[in-house]
Amino acid sequence: MIAYLRGLIFSKSPNTVVLDCNGVGYELAISVATFTDLAQEGREARLHVHTHVREDALVLFGFSELAEKLVFEKLLTISGIGPKLAITVLSGISADRLVGAIRSGDHATLTKIPGIGKKTAERVVLELKDKLDGLTGFSPASGAAPSLGAVADDVLSALVNLGYPRPVAQKAVESAAKDSSVAGEFEQLFRAAMSAVR
Repeated sequence: MIAYLRGLIFSKSPNTVVLDCNGVGYELAISVATFTDLAQEGREARLHVHTHVREDALVLFGFSELAEKLVFEKLLTISGIGPKLAITVLSGISADRLVGAIRSGDHATLTKIPGIGKKTAERVVLELKDKLDGLTGFSPASGAAPSLGAVADDVLSALVNLGYPRPVAQKAVESAAKDSSVAGEFEQLFRAAMSAVR
């Protein structure tokens, strides 16, 4: 699975971006929020990636913020919400406002989002209300969770994509990042974290 991509912005629109990564162009579906975070064409971008595999296609979804990706993946666990609707939802409301609306059971705000009707809003609140506390940046008790740095965040994202529970993956990355000789390199930190998680 592709967990993150770093490359030059070849082209971008409000719902897609093409990143040139060493001569290979990757097309990613993005939210409006990520689009507004992107630099101009020809500049470098780093995106967290969700790889969605279907029988007939492999689709990449890109996010400038890890928290947005995590909310996207939570939405995918809801019956009736696929990746296209999830990215549309995140284009209609910021990730932090969405989390706030779900936590407070604010059906009115949710039903204003394109593609979300009353029944879907009720299902989202019912299924996700108590499952959002572990998200980076959305802890109600402690405020924003501290970031270990961009490389560590990418390694954490990769481990979660591989199926490791987020708390286990975070502990492994924190443990591996204590070794300053591997902390700045994705591949070395990833290997160290994989050893720590086993």
